[in-house]
Amino acid sequence: MRYDVPDRVRENAATPIRDLDRYRETHAAAANDPNGFWLGVTKERIAWREEPTLGLEGDFHGIAEGPLSWFGDGRLNVTESCLDRHLEARGDKVAILWEGDEPGEVRKLTYRELHAEVCKAANALAALGLKKGERAIIYMGMVPEAAIAMLACARLGAVHSVVFGGFSADALRDRVRDCGAEIVITQDLGVRGGKHIPLKATVDEALAGSPSVKKVLVYKRTEEEVPWDASRDVWWHEALGAAEPTHEAEIVEAEHPLFVLYTSGSTGRPKGVVHTSGGYITYTSYTHATVFDLREDDVYACVADVGWITGHSYIVYGPLANGATTLMFESIPTYPDAGRYWDMVQRHGVTIFYTAPTAIRALAAKGDEHVTKHDRSTLRVLGTVGEPINPEAWVWYFDVVGEKRCTIVDTWWQTETGGIAISPIAPATPTKPGSATLPMPGILTSLRTKEGAVIRGPGQGLLCIDHPWPGQARTVWGDHERFVATYFGHVPGAYFTGDGCRRDEDGYHWITGRVDDVLNVSGHRMGTAEFEAAIVSVEEVAEAAVVGYPHEVKGQGVYAYVVPQGGATVDPASLNGACRTQIGAHAKIDRVQVVPGLPKTRSGKVMRRILRKIAEGRGDELGDTSTLADPSVVDAIRDGFVTKD
Repeated sequence: MRYDVPDRVRENAATPIRDLDRYRETHAAAANDPNGFWLGVTKERIAWREEPTLGLEGDFHGIAEGPLSWFGDGRLNVTESCLDRHLEARGDKVAILWEGDEPGEVRKLTYRELHAEVCKAANALAALGLKKGERAIIYMGMVPEAAIAMLACARLGAVHSVVFGGFSADALRDRVRDCGAEIVITQDLGVRGGKHIPLKATVDEALAGSPSVKKVLVYKRTEEEVPWDASRDVWWHEALGAAEPTHEAEIVEAEHPLFVLYTSGSTGRPKGVVHTSGGYITYTSYTHATVFDLREDDVYACVADVGWITGHSYIVYGPLANGATTLMFESIPTYPDAGRYWDMVQRHGVTIFYTAPTAIRALAAKGDEHVTKHDRSTLRVLGTVGEPINPEAWVWYFDVVGEKRCTIVDTWWQTETGGIAISPIAPATPTKPGSATLPMPGILTSLRTKEGAVIRGPGQGLLCIDHPWPGQARTVWGDHERFVATYFGHVPGAYFTGDGCRRDEDGYHWITGRVDDVLNVSGHRMGTAEFEAAIVSVEEVAEAAVVGYPHEVKGQGVYAYVVPQGGATVDPASLNGACRTQIGAHAKIDRVQVVPGLPKTRSGKVMRRILRKIAEGRGDELGDTSTLADPSVVDAIRDGFVTKD
């Protein structure tokens, strides 16, 4: 079913792309002259000290010889785009709107106040010895100081690496060592869902045997005492209290690294994806304003975490570069009850709301009353990110949360793309539940066979991007060969996303899941996302994850992990009935395991390598599980492993 853009979303649109004709014109212009298009975008949107005259240098064919470059002769500091240039016209506008763990626990930082805090933090970090090009690890909860720390590093020309505040000491230690961090920025305790997270204690454990770290800067979030090393540890409030509120930004080359962000690899060994300054800020600014149709009076809420790329691009850098009011959310969607998001929407007058399908499904299972008791009339655009959204959850989001008055932008992108790559544009793109729709201007997608041949027209294959774009990752920190092998080894001359995709007769893209999550059952290739969408359409099911396992007859069997709604009983026959109806007679689940939850990172991403190993009978070979939000879920899944069809 196709949904047209509601009139109230199309009216008074700020983006020039206001309908499909304008979209097609813009996409064609970017495809025909990428350099001219992106040079025009960056000169319009970004504050350069020395404007670039060069667009792209290099291409995907030569990526093995070294990273490509965008805007190579330009010079800038990204914080001047995010802060300084807004001071005159938007100095008193709220830049960061912070919602703490408890409802109504609110802080507001104007652009003028945020600029002063970033300058003080930059001066404090410089006094602690941090220099241009050196690395700083940021290990914090969702407090404004996390964004201030990121921007302060950028102000100095230092390279930040944010590590999600739920990672273990071992995971943190690995990242400190890999990037050779000089300093760690953390806080005493994190606060989330009424619970305290021992961030400082975890840092202390991680830094045992890590001599590269000379100083630890600690933000005081609570009144509880924490371990203290007077020779190394420094309180945030004391360091910034003595610092000046002005700091001349360090001007760097466009390709100067802005941050390293670690992401899980297929082996479980994290890899440090490198994003650079000029191209990244250009792409995040453009996509944020275009996809969401950002307007001057919007209250924009992305409820992700700065520990992930979504938080980097669409809580901090993109919104601040666009002069937006961006909400930071410290808590969880079910604390103190399942109406927390919608209570925030009502109290703050949120107009754009961006969250993950996992959260949408979990909240839908709690009942509509948690949504409908709150006024959501200010909402105009609803967004999803992180994984394909099943049509049932999409429709609930549209009907119940948005009251059929909002449009949904189902965004597909990755840590490596830097920003949104395939998505509806709020006022322009008719939507189809479950489809990411069309590629952004400047993103040239193709579908390929496993041999690399291009698939024309409607079809299904490997999702690739055929031409560079400014926001893409440049390399893996300290291991360019791994970068090339991971992303360019499969289809020479094209970036392979690792995802499968179906393209329909309208050119709309339907992400079918990771290619290593494509099942080959008796010669039938089926995406795990297709199975999962069918399974969660069954009323008794809240969530599901499907993986393959070795099958003596079929080659691969289908193993389904199913989370029931409340205390519901799940009938495997009803699951297979849904799969047969929605996918085909060949789509049969071989093993069903009812589980209390799925193994997820704190961003909501299901760690499928764990589920695959358990399904294969290798539950004692799971490797690092430190990135999981709740590692105890793994024990329950392992204990309930189903061995027979």
